Amino acid sequence: MKIEAESFKVLSVETRIKIIELLKTGPLSVNTIAGALGISQSAVSQHLRLLKQAGLVADERRGYHIYYSLNKDKLDRYQQELIKVCTCGCELGKRKKISETKEALLEYKKRLEKEIKAVEKRIKEIGKEEE
Repeated sequence: MKIEAESFKVLSVETRIKIIELLKTGPLSVNTIAGALGISQSAVSQHLRLLKQAGLVADERRGYHIYYSLNKDKLDRYQQELIKVCTCGCELGKRKKISETKEALLEYKKRLEKEIKAVEKRIKEIGKEEE
């Protein structure tokens, strides 16, 4: 299924990206999101409405409250569309989809270790330049 370019406009607002980041921890209410972001409940509701229209979040009523959660399948489809045009060199498009959490964490650990080595190397270089 091809995602239309219009759908990506929803992700062009930093607050919506922050909401998605928060929802990675699990379902949250508007009040919780508003408190975490320091914005009004009304503003959060408007952002959630657009994210829901795009199919990126789902809602579930629990008593008097509505909890929002990520639609991970839809996010995966967005990612697949981005992979097609990715030119940053991260080789995201070349990596196979990892379904096992342990495998994903080990791959992430390797990437972080590589970045740490690069940072340590740069720190040493700066130290030599200062001498």
